[in-house]
Amino acid sequence: MATVELRFSALPEHVRTARLVAAAVARRAGVDEAVLDEVRLAVGEACTRAVGLHQAGGITAPVMVSLIEEEKQFSIEVGDEAPHSVPGDRASGSDADVEAEEDEMGLAVISGLVDDVEVSAGEHGGLIRMTWPTTPVTATLS
Repeated sequence: MATVELRFSALPEHVRTARLVAAAVARRAGVDEAVLDEVRLAVGEACTRAVGLHQAGGITAPVMVSLIEEEKQFSIEVGDEAPHSVPGDRASGSDADVEAEEDEMGLAVISGLVDDVEVSAGEHGGLIRMTWPTTPVTATLS
């Protein structure tokens, strides 16, 4: 199992770099070429969401991205350190409602792009894990 880890300051200009790195590692891992645009878009959406959560919460910790190559699959984990409220424990108010709606929209976009998505969140941060199947890369002999 090979893993590439990327940490970046929660600034929107770093999201593009994360997308490019994710696509390059996904290609090398054997993710189908036809799916690479979806990988880029999903990673961009997850990283943009994490950056927004960090900025809204005044969190200076970096956004974390792990690119994990396993035997028959490739996974990307995007983690944030923003506290997430437990359902039913959400603060009320128009700002909180707007933020929750934007968060749900971002997760809906990711779910539309990736078949295998896991989202976990708690008071110490959240994690989005996205997984794609891979095909073995065969070496050609000359």
